[in-house]
Amino acid sequence: MTAARLAGAPAAGRGFTLGDHLIPSRLRQRATSLQRDALLVAAGTALLILGAYASFSVPAVQLGWLYVPVNEYVPLTLQTFGVLFTGALLGARRGVAATGLYLLIGALGFPVFAADASGVHASGLGTIASFQGGHLVLGATGGYLLGFLVASALVGSLAQRGWDRRLGGSIGAMLIGTAIIYALGVAWLAVAADLALGEALAFGLYPFLPGDILKLLVAAGLLPLGWRLVSRRASDGGEGPA
Repeated sequence: MTAARLAGAPAAGRGFTLGDHLIPSRLRQRATSLQRDALLVAAGTALLILGAYASFSVPAVQLGWLYVPVNEYVPLTLQTFGVLFTGALLGARRGVAATGLYLLIGALGFPVFAADASGVHASGLGTIASFQGGHLVLGATGGYLLGFLVASALVGSLAQRGWDRRLGGSIGAMLIGTAIIYALGVAWLAVAADLALGEALAFGLYPFLPGDILKLLVAAGLLPLGWRLVSRRASDGGEGPA
């Protein structure tokens, strides 16, 4: 099936994602579907790790009547961009696999989670949750990490239905994914740090909205652009994924 036919297929017939077209045609022909999937999953996981390393602590911010204190709980990173973009590129199954592999690597003790206020990258299962003295102790950023998993599944599923092929649908998918990440993240933070809802929003949502809106628009804009390039290549004689 050519990419042009794929892009024009009814929603129920769509299954390929943009990531399927990123693998060079020669490699697609030589590699098995499992090998191609493994390559895409590894690339998605690498993107999430890179996003975690592009992080810094959020300083105090005064925006008119709104004052946001120094954030000691949640750093600013590029991970939301990585999660949403990877989910859309790879689809639900591979997006979840990439995010799950990322969480597993971090849970096993490798420093791939975002850096804390001291600049040290977090690692270990305790970043999400752990048992201490017979009690369940939640990590402050654990809700965001689990939100990544849910968001990648949903955004990937929407991409497989063709939402990412038009700007409006792409923005809608990214908004839904972002809302899931913050709904889980802020609620988890409130419990983990024993914060009132207003405090949890001040530390876990408000400081990140301007940057996340920008990241969302960039990710949402790249996807339809990628599909246009794929369709143009197909019209010149290229083929879709094998």
